[in-house]
Amino acid sequence: MVWPLTLLGALVGLLLASIPCALLGVLLGQMLDRCLELESWASLGERLGLREAYGEAELLFHLLGCLARSGGAMADVHWRQARGEMERLCLDAVARRRADAAFAHGRLEHERLRRTLRRLGARGEALLRACWRMAWVDGRVSAGERELILLWGRWLGLDVARVEALGRDYEPAPAQPDDPDYRRALALLGVGADSEPAAIRRAYRRLLSRHHPDKLCGAGASAAKIAEATALTGELHAAYALVRQRRGF
Repeated sequence: MVWPLTLLGALVGLLLASIPCALLGVLLGQMLDRCLELESWASLGERLGLREAYGEAELLFHLLGCLARSGGAMADVHWRQARGEMERLCLDAVARRRADAAFAHGRLEHERLRRTLRRLGARGEALLRACWRMAWVDGRVSAGERELILLWGRWLGLDVARVEALGRDYEPAPAQPDDPDYRRALALLGVGADSEPAAIRRAYRRLLSRHHPDKLCGAGASAAKIAEATALTGELHAAYALVRQRRGF
């Protein structure tokens, strides 16, 4: 960690050819570094408006990581969504590594993040759209996720109605309770219309593993049993695809 104003104070004191002046410069510089939360020359540049706190891609994946961690540990679905956003942005290998690091471990101090978003202004709508996509990736938006996105929108200078409108573009279409295909798909998977996405995935994988024809082939099942298992596997694939579409995960 480098304390820039502390170093400047020491250098000024030495230039004055006085050890007491150098010590005084160190003390004053350290006080200013701590008051302004300056930890590096880069952070001093940010305070002076000479550079952004983050590149926009890294900033995006910092925000996405905050959303993914808001409910605890990240899930596979969050990582897949982050990879999809990287592909959407056509990031090269170096940019992907930085985005990965920002997504997994990124930390940006509260006030610094606020200043960075304020500089973006209207350009920040694209960031919020990606945030809503991440929030909806598991089929629901938690209160914590919504609160974060609304806060970031306020820092971008957007009103609540505009931020909420951006999110509605990514809400999954509600399933129709009188849809017989959807009801059959739920029954085949052994889940309910209000089951969590993770529970639906587990049920699908469990049934797929139990009835997969390759497993029956290894157990010496008859051709008729294998054909029946093949047909059932196809039905499971179709049922899971339908439920995912209707639930939006």
